[in-house]
Amino acid sequence: MNFAFFASHNGSSAHGITDACLAGELMASPTLLITNNENAKALEWAENKGVKTFIINQNTHPDTDLHDDVIADKLRDEKITFVICSGYMKLIGSKTIQQVDGKILNIHPSLLPHYGGKGMYGSAVHKAVKNNNESETGITIHTINENYDEGNIIAQKKIPLTPEESAQDIEDKVKALEAPFYIETLQKIQKGQISL
Repeated sequence: MNFAFFASHNGSSAHGITDACLAGELMASPTLLITNNENAKALEWAENKGVKTFIINQNTHPDTDLHDDVIADKLRDEKITFVICSGYMKLIGSKTIQQVDGKILNIHPSLLPHYGGKGMYGSAVHKAVKNNNESETGITIHTINENYDEGNIIAQKKIPLTPEESAQDIEDKVKALEAPFYIETLQKIQKGQISL
């Protein structure tokens, strides 16, 4: 597998997955990082790890209608076979999805279908979980389609909560488990234990 990562900010899960690839825990090449944010911290670690980087936004490509074509072409040129989203804040277009035969995964910090959809990302999710006094939250890994958080769910991890935990506590708890769970799920995909 040749992995591409899509990230808008830190790309912390993508960073962990890259390290797992380089350590031989995943049989894949971390090939490319695509971001829409020229100030993304993910650019720094990606370049330090030898991962190629590509920025695409209104500044680099003013005709936003062509972004899907440009990304799909970049994936083709780099022979990408699998895409992993790690905090990517843009909808992914149909040509990009088709380019990798739908092999695009996203990680979401709740137990979908709860607390998903447009605007539900990062701290907004954890605040909603806290405000609703949930006794558990979790992580969902799902395939991507052209709507936010509506792809097929392929793996979930439940995380128990206590009433004393703040929204920040919940966020910290979930974030610490995201990269290991992503890696574990990718290992199961590679072993044929999970089918996309």
